[in-house]
Amino acid sequence: MRNHRTPRAAARAGQYAALLAYLVFLAFPFLWLLSTAFKTPRELGSLHPAWIPRHPTLGNFRQAFDEQPLLHAALNSLFVAFGAAVVAVLLATPMAYVMARHRGPLARAATGWVVVSQAFPFVLVIIPLFLVLKNLRLIDSLAGLVLVYVVWSLPFALWMLVGYVRAVPVELEEAAAVDGAGRLRTLVSVTAPLLAPGLAATALFAFVTAWNEFFFALVLLKTPEHQTLPVVLTHFIGAEGVADLGPLAAAASLATLPSLLVFALIQRQITSGLLTGAVKS
Repeated sequence: MRNHRTPRAAARAGQYAALLAYLVFLAFPFLWLLSTAFKTPRELGSLHPAWIPRHPTLGNFRQAFDEQPLLHAALNSLFVAFGAAVVAVLLATPMAYVMARHRGPLARAATGWVVVSQAFPFVLVIIPLFLVLKNLRLIDSLAGLVLVYVVWSLPFALWMLVGYVRAVPVELEEAAAVDGAGRLRTLVSVTAPLLAPGLAATALFAFVTAWNEFFFALVLLKTPEHQTLPVVLTHFIGAEGVADLGPLAAAASLATLPSLLVFALIQRQITSGLLTGAVKS
């Protein structure tokens, strides 16, 4: 028994060590960003940078807010990200329900579209999107950017929700049908509450994608008052490519907080949703 437990304990210790190394790898950029945000200009120019600032300062944060409209840009990003997440979930939920419950040729074609659409790069679709938004008079508009983000995140959101819908027992819907509930009533009253963890995970994906997206926002938004936070962060880089490192690190560290806050608020639902989506009835 002792010889049998030793390899198992060693394997588990190796798994925890690998997990710890992965967490350190993920945390390193953010920790270094925070360290840079609190350093003085003299420390930033040092040839031997230190992990912990010797003389922490808030000057970089004050300078960042003085030089660029970070708060206004953050509100624009919040509006775009929240709008894209809500609309994507509202559209993907009934579509995923149909694809999960009716496995015909149309559902297979839709699944193929979801897979193929993820292979298109941003550069390939930006010109058609620009022309469509121009005809709709949505260029340089936050509403137009929301529409673009919804279209871009909808295939993956749909793919995620199909697995969650299939994990809901069909017997529950059949019982609701026996009680006289229609398809829409069944989806709203029976299936949707059971999909709450999956909806939270899908909404977080759409929110983070829209919050961090840069390329579409750069091309489609021209007015400074409409620019989102990722675009405004590039203003800390001069014409010659020299970055104002301290204010840039301060602004970038603040830009990561909304995503972390949203994740912290719904992390339990996300964990439950990931487990639910992995189980088939």
